Amino acid sequence: MTYPAEQERLLVEAGQALARRDPHAALRLLDQADQFGKTHNATLNRAVALRLLGDYHASLRVLDDALDMRPYDFMALLAKGAMLEKINQTKAAVEVYRNALKIAPPRASCPPGVVSQMDYASSLIDRHARALAEFMKDRIAPLKADLGEASRDRFEEGLEIYAGLKQPPKQQPLLLNYPRLPVIPFYDRTLFPWLARLEEATPVIQAELATLLETAFDDFSPYIAYPKGAPVNQWGELNHSRKWSSLFLWKDGLRQDEACARAPRTAALLESLPMADQEGFAPTAMFSALQPKTHIPPHTGSSNVRLLTHLPLVLPGPARFRVGNTVREWEMGRAWVFDDTIEHEAWNEADAMRVILIFDVWNPYLDDGEKRLITEMMKAQREFTIDQAPSRN
Repeated sequence: MTYPAEQERLLVEAGQALARRDPHAALRLLDQADQFGKTHNATLNRAVALRLLGDYHASLRVLDDALDMRPYDFMALLAKGAMLEKINQTKAAVEVYRNALKIAPPRASCPPGVVSQMDYASSLIDRHARALAEFMKDRIAPLKADLGEASRDRFEEGLEIYAGLKQPPKQQPLLLNYPRLPVIPFYDRTLFPWLARLEEATPVIQAELATLLETAFDDFSPYIAYPKGAPVNQWGELNHSRKWSSLFLWKDGLRQDEACARAPRTAALLESLPMADQEGFAPTAMFSALQPKTHIPPHTGSSNVRLLTHLPLVLPGPARFRVGNTVREWEMGRAWVFDDTIEHEAWNEADAMRVILIFDVWNPYLDDGEKRLITEMMKAQREFTIDQAPSRN
């Protein structure tokens, strides 16, 4: 905005007065500048002058005038949060700070003082969320006794989301986000009655795995293998690294006959289970080996039309797995089914290698007709997007 020269001079001098912490002079100059018409910058400076005078209520009213002119002014929102704290309205300040941080510019573009204000706002929001969560937990504590374990876990996550401590998990598939499928980190075991049979076979699978680890561990290949020049993002440490390696029994729908021949009873068991069956896409089944003190960073899978099954086979010590807001420890002989399109990560904190069996199954909320249609749809999309080299004729 272009100001009249006299107004511009007055505004500059008001800013200089604030710099030397002379709020009375600044207000006189701002009163004169306002004769030419009120401006956003002058209104913000008036709020600063009033704050320096200790008139926090008046400063707050003026900040509201500034926000009326520009509702999404980040600095005005930060200042309003600070003034609300000054008049002991901390809970109202938290909401203002939360809105301010939603529109915050990149930290790298902010001066150190503003970054400090942002960090302070974040810490206040977090403290408020923790206090709110504890208050709600105390209030509902007598009612929790009637809940089953699964319902109690879900409720506790819901309370922490409601308090602002956690974000609700969401599906972020890399390939297909099929609509109207539930967002469930770990699925109820009753949906997969075959899990018991899989778990009972743990010793058989372990025996075949032990032979593979002894005689063919060199055939386990790095699970992350980006080509040269591709952006590796969070996978820099694990790219082409045997810290996380795998031996595929099925890969993108193709049976790996040589590997299956080395673990025939495991392969036969998998063939008897309702693995996902999509030509060119699924099933995928593998032994997954994670070296000691190794972390698989947060990531998401390709499609919510199928889920992943984990069966632990080698657990030398602490090994954690997170899906969304839920963290579990693997337990020998206990499998689980989870939605890998929800952000997940894994840690092997033991001093030796951890190995699990992984394979994919259809999402149980799809019917057989949908499965066929989804497969054909995905095949058609792949065919359509294949690059065709132009003819040289």
